[in-house]
Amino acid sequence: MSTTRTDVTANVAANDDEIDLGTLVGVIWAGRWRVAGAVFAALLVGLAVALLSPPVYRADALLQIEPKRSGLSLPTGMQDLLGGESAQTLAEIEILRSRLVLGQVVDQLALDVSATPRRLPVIGEALSRYELPDPGFAFLAPYAWHAEQITLGELEVPATWIGEEMTLTATGGTGGFDYSVALPDGTTRQGKLRQRLDDPTLGLALRVDVLEGQAGREFIITRMDPRDVIAALRKAFSATETGRQSSILKLEVSGADGEAIKQTLNAITRTYLEQNISRSSAEAQSSLQFIIKQLPSSETAVTVAQDALNAYRQQQQSVDLTYETKALLERATEIERRLSELVIQEEGLKRLFTINHPAYQSLLQNRDQLNQQLAELRQESGGLPETQKEVFNLTRDLEVAQDVYLQLLSRQQELQVVQASAIGNVRILDGAVTATRPIAPRTSLIMALALVLGLMLGVGAVVLRHVTRHGIHGTADIEKLGIAVFATVGFSAASDKNRDKHGRLSILALTTPTDLVIEALRSLRTALHFGMLDAKTNSVLLTSAAPAAGKSFCAVNLAVIAAQSGQRVCLIDADLRRGYLRRYFGLDRAHPGLAELLAGAKTVAEVAHHGSVEGLDFIPTGQMPPNPAELLMRPAFAQLLESLNSQYDLIMLDAPPTLAVTDPVIMARSAGATIVVVRHMTTMPGELEAVRRTFDAAGAHITGAVLNGYRAVSGSYYGSQYQNYHYSYKSEEK
Repeated sequence: MSTTRTDVTANVAANDDEIDLGTLVGVIWAGRWRVAGAVFAALLVGLAVALLSPPVYRADALLQIEPKRSGLSLPTGMQDLLGGESAQTLAEIEILRSRLVLGQVVDQLALDVSATPRRLPVIGEALSRYELPDPGFAFLAPYAWHAEQITLGELEVPATWIGEEMTLTATGGTGGFDYSVALPDGTTRQGKLRQRLDDPTLGLALRVDVLEGQAGREFIITRMDPRDVIAALRKAFSATETGRQSSILKLEVSGADGEAIKQTLNAITRTYLEQNISRSSAEAQSSLQFIIKQLPSSETAVTVAQDALNAYRQQQQSVDLTYETKALLERATEIERRLSELVIQEEGLKRLFTINHPAYQSLLQNRDQLNQQLAELRQESGGLPETQKEVFNLTRDLEVAQDVYLQLLSRQQELQVVQASAIGNVRILDGAVTATRPIAPRTSLIMALALVLGLMLGVGAVVLRHVTRHGIHGTADIEKLGIAVFATVGFSAASDKNRDKHGRLSILALTTPTDLVIEALRSLRTALHFGMLDAKTNSVLLTSAAPAAGKSFCAVNLAVIAAQSGQRVCLIDADLRRGYLRRYFGLDRAHPGLAELLAGAKTVAEVAHHGSVEGLDFIPTGQMPPNPAELLMRPAFAQLLESLNSQYDLIMLDAPPTLAVTDPVIMARSAGATIVVVRHMTTMPGELEAVRRTFDAAGAHITGAVLNGYRAVSGSYYGSQYQNYHYSYKSEEK
């Protein structure tokens, strides 16, 4: 029998884990106030985030990349088939984001130097943004509000201090100094505005140009690692092509200071444009440097050749060239001139192509042919007379040297013009402009997300609580445990948690006699009338598994309903530990009651209180005894019930929870019927099974049960603090 009941209990718990769509909607509706509370809390958090988050602005600029055409580039149709950005545009974007460009921007604007006022955590930025007044509290003196400002003209620190914070405190001219600065080595230095504070031994140099703030205000100054600053700038900077294959780049920089990000973006575009022009003129610059290096030696060669020819003619007393010699000389000079041109061309090709490139191979072939022709002319000049031969060689050397020198001069002028006229392939279409409205925080989006998150959390919490709670769901759960259900009493918000209220408590049957809860108790009265036909006495014991099940509420209202129907009713508060039925009748704790009756100190006539309802008498607990169980085990309790049985049609006993104390089991042996009050969704099936086993072990019998506080779908919390059958049930203090 015990195994069967255990299996039934397990099946009930397993079925409780299942939830259909209708039940889900009902659970959410029942917990709508919890969901609303979660949404409200989420909206408050979202509003706080929106108000406390510093605004983020964005500056943008437009650049045009003019395409570079080459013989090896893909046709436009094939480039369109590839889709996306062109290789040239991608390369330019990476150059824009490179350390080459961003590093120069960091150096130009000194972005690696940070100097900011010390602000209160979390709310400091909001105080500055909304210009809230300074309350003047002494402990807030170090923190800035909205009027503080600092500008550093110079900051140099040792390498070991990179990234270390230094605290600069405004002194207001005290002692002839405008500020003091606490260094990372633990020392403090003092300085004046616009004067250099330096320590060559440490490698420290500091100059403060602007310092606004009352004495005591603190500022945080830091020399940051340029690599970290470049990484942060790269994160805040973006470059994208505005259209497919448009070659128009949109540059954006975001940050908290609109003017600062505008300057930063202008510096990026300016630095990129300069390096682009430098790349365009790099070839001319390299060739120009080569020619400048060759000019002095070429000029020296001309002088040497001129002196050698003059000296030989003076020695031979002015020798003239014949027609044949002049012809050879002209041909040799032309070949030498062409060879010198090839040398200059080769220098340019070396920087563009490898030696296997067709253009480079063509130049080498031309040079070999010219060298061969020059060798043939030298063989022809070998047949000339010795004097003519020497004059030929000397004259040829002079003319070749002069031609080379003139070519170098001409090429130098050409390259200087090319270098001066280089404009690159980048054009700035729009300079940097900062939007007037911040891009973040987006209050509407934050509030929408907070609303959705609040709904999700609220609904999730309600559903999770419903799924994880395995309380009694309905009468079927009770009947599966072998206990008959006499009535189902709905939830009464007006009477919920009466124990937590102060002063006299209202009786629902008197204040709202038409309430559906009272109608359910009337059906319980009828069920008890037929269920107690064979009972030895007309006494009914009401107990529960744990506190807060609502047995006292059921007892007092059932007694009033029975009295209103014409029965003579005696209501006894049998909870000698924490009974509080006296508060329904406005009685003081010192009023004598059941404890005095069982002790033999008072009679029923002396302790019975005649309530406002005709036919209803109430016996309170009296003074709380130190040994309630021993007192109830005396024969006086059974004798009391037998005595009252002849005077009243119905005797209601409000007993303590069964799993907390043994008092209900003791009283049940003398009572005519025992009713267990089960709280909907609060009392666990295992608790009810434990109550049944407790009564069975004592030889007592549970007549039936009442399902109290029932809701069609429960999502509420009833406040049970008792789990795993461990209860705290102590006497109530005065």
